[in-house]
Amino acid sequence: MGDKLGIKKFTLEYVAKLKYYLDAIDGDAVGEIHRAIEDAAAAKAKVFVLGNGGSAATASHFVNDIGAGLRRRNLLNVDISSLADNTPVCTAISNDIGYENIFYMQLAGILKKEDLVIAISCSGNSPNIVKAVQYAREVGAKVVGLTGFDGGALKKLSHINFHVDAPAGEYGLVEDVHMILDHILHSYYISKSQKK
Repeated sequence: MGDKLGIKKFTLEYVAKLKYYLDAIDGDAVGEIHRAIEDAAAAKAKVFVLGNGGSAATASHFVNDIGAGLRRRNLLNVDISSLADNTPVCTAISNDIGYENIFYMQLAGILKKEDLVIAISCSGNSPNIVKAVQYAREVGAKVVGLTGFDGGALKKLSHINFHVDAPAGEYGLVEDVHMILDHILHSYYISKSQKK
């Protein structure tokens, strides 16, 4: 009849670990990310969000919440897009010149120094993320890195780092906290508007 006791125990342990990482969220880093997004909006600059796999889904969710979700409420108007969302572009670049170029090639020649790059990678070492972020730094654009495990190269390359210090391999917990960052930022704007 299934492993009811096993899954219940695992669930409680998982939730306890998640609470631990949520309690460790760096509020200063969240504030810096909020300011960077506000600065991009004020400058009418672009915000590009990058991620692979589950982090690509988080990137899309950022675009939904920080972009359309706030714009339709007249709370923030920022030009934000996820570079993982265009499947034909990603597969063409991957097929023609290599997967490590899918984000870099979309930024090449169009990224400006006033733009903001939000890169999401649990390991911080995904070659396509690292290459795009290195290019962003060459251009002079600000880089926000969302990382986990030991942070990898992305942690070192980020101007602002939001880090989840979970053990290597704990993708679910790291991705959970990255997603909650999106909801914190989105909910902050909603909360501010309701207090007016």
